[in-house]
Amino acid sequence: MAIARSFRDLNVYRKARETAQEIFGLSREFPPEERYSLTDQIRRSSRAVKAMIAEAWGRRRYKAVFVNKLDEALGEATETQSWLDDARDAKYLSIEQFNTLDSNCISIGQMLSRMIDRADDFCKHPPATDYRGASRVEETDSMSKQSSTVEEFFA
Repeated sequence: MAIARSFRDLNVYRKARETAQEIFGLSREFPPEERYSLTDQIRRSSRAVKAMIAEAWGRRRYKAVFVNKLDEALGEATETQSWLDDARDAKYLSIEQFNTLDSNCISIGQMLSRMIDRADDFCKHPPATDYRGASRVEETDSMSKQSSTVEEFFA
């Protein structure tokens, strides 16, 4: 099992990044009159998913904050689905494009939900931990000893 040393090692982050890039590319073809409404909104919400996953990773010290950021990412993924509905209804996306992107958002949501349910597996250090003296190597060594309960989240 590979151990995540960064948010970039998380499969959910990779999928969110890939989906945001695909949405950006497809939204280039949206009509100019959608520039400040649909185009801007769908790009922002899809990019926010990956940004909030990264922020959650950086805030693993406190389980409640970690869960909150993942929950916000989940909300952004759902918002992206709503904007995808609008793009499909306006015929800016083909049925195939819509289905692929919607399926990606559903998958991202499922992964985020599992991470929320298993937050303890990601938030190993107690809140009173003094991180000033802890080296990154020590954290990596302690993480390598954890069980394989979070295997599915890593590449």
